[in-house]
Amino acid sequence: MNQWAWLQKKKKQTKNAHQQVKIHGTDVFFSSSLDSNLEQIQNILGNNPDIAIRRFNIDLYNVKAAVVFIKGLADKEQIHEQILKSIMLELQMRECYVKQDQATGSHIKEIIKDHVVTLTDVEENNKIEDCVIGVLNGDTALLIDNVDTSLILGTKKWPSRQIEEPITEATVRGAREGFVENIFVNMSLIRKRIRDPHLVLDKYTIGLRSQTPVIMAYIKDITNDSIIQEAKKRLEKIDIDQILESGIIEQFIEDDFLSPFPQLITTERPDKVASGLLEGRVAILVDGTPFVLLLPVTITSILQGPEDYYERWFVGTLIRFMRFGAAFVSLFGPSLYVALISYHPGLIPTDLVISIAGSREGVPFPSIVEALLMEITIEILREAGVRLPKPIGQTVGIVGGLVIGEAAVTAGLVSPMMVIVVAVTAISSFSLPQYGAAIAIRILRFGMMLSAAVLGLFGIIMFAMAITIHLVKLKSFGVEYTSPFVPYQFKDWKDAILRLPYSVLKERPEMLKPKDSTRIR
Repeated sequence: MNQWAWLQKKKKQTKNAHQQVKIHGTDVFFSSSLDSNLEQIQNILGNNPDIAIRRFNIDLYNVKAAVVFIKGLADKEQIHEQILKSIMLELQMRECYVKQDQATGSHIKEIIKDHVVTLTDVEENNKIEDCVIGVLNGDTALLIDNVDTSLILGTKKWPSRQIEEPITEATVRGAREGFVENIFVNMSLIRKRIRDPHLVLDKYTIGLRSQTPVIMAYIKDITNDSIIQEAKKRLEKIDIDQILESGIIEQFIEDDFLSPFPQLITTERPDKVASGLLEGRVAILVDGTPFVLLLPVTITSILQGPEDYYERWFVGTLIRFMRFGAAFVSLFGPSLYVALISYHPGLIPTDLVISIAGSREGVPFPSIVEALLMEITIEILREAGVRLPKPIGQTVGIVGGLVIGEAAVTAGLVSPMMVIVVAVTAISSFSLPQYGAAIAIRILRFGMMLSAAVLGLFGIIMFAMAITIHLVKLKSFGVEYTSPFVPYQFKDWKDAILRLPYSVLKERPEMLKPKDSTRIR
């Protein structure tokens, strides 16, 4: 039984004991009394300073009404111009469809809904809970006396930063736009690139307390149904109080939570998401974060970048070769040094052995301690550079590395060759386009070094075999992680390690089993 099935079994076992958190213990419906309805809403929302309740009178029919909204989430200008002004002033000048003495609350509500309010999003509901959730989402609730329903009017104006270049995925060539924290802006960035009526955006609300909007995007006539259904099933099973970032969803829906390898691609780039959707993948957007999830994932996709396709084919191929080489150096570099120095010095050329031996003279630690000491120092500097303000962080990373490395060599704690090996390893890890893949390699690097310290090259081979077995067993939403190598799919080799010309890439990846496999005609 894999980890996903085990997790779902444990969740089902505790489901009966779990009491779902609701605003009310049971559904509460609106009454026909405006004062009673407002009192219920105020009791739920509390006397918070950002809760606005504006009472007013519809003079034409001598009926009381009120709007409820949250300051900062709702657009005050829309509320004033398209709701209050329309109802209180323009309604007087409109031709009435119901005589004043015959108008009921329901008639007034229908007139306002169909002929007065000019907003595009208007929804009617009869539950107080739905009304409160709408208000908490930035909409405005309109309540009318003698009416047992409310109108939820779309007035969202969430605070959001402007579209900027992605911080974590800088590119030499390609779009400079990046996702932001507003899910509607992010959807528009995808729509801008895929003007296809078959693009589907399924909406979910996840988080009992956070009520976070989540969008699952896919192209209906391309993406395989089994991938769509599996993604839907896993999203619908999430039962948690809050979703504050897409990383929380990633941990719930991944296949193997014990694996260090990323099973979903995380990206800030709309062009990368659009490219994935057009290949037959599924994208998951979460409100409040610029990081979008792409699934399923294979080992080749985490080492590919969008700019591979923007450059000429031989440039893209060369870049990919360098990435795969950098991944190899990042994973095996320090461990190979430890194994060769400690167990197999005979495999090193004589002149180089003499040079390394001379540089290690006076170093009191074995090579594994040297390697661990320098790797841990590099990791600390890396974290310090990320947490500090950007200008200071860059200075700390560069200057700190130079100063500490020079001081360690001068003090005789480490050898110059070890500093070179660790520095090259760190630089190699920065060349990986997927941050999750870089973290996985950084974690496995320590295990590889310890294996090399115990058994030399045999330890490296055994650890590499264990990683290979794990990768072959690993799946991402039904797709083998090692595709197209295992299982063997020759057609996909054209866009795996190599990036052949577009004239050759006429079909979508076979490993995704797309409904429409042809992309170039």
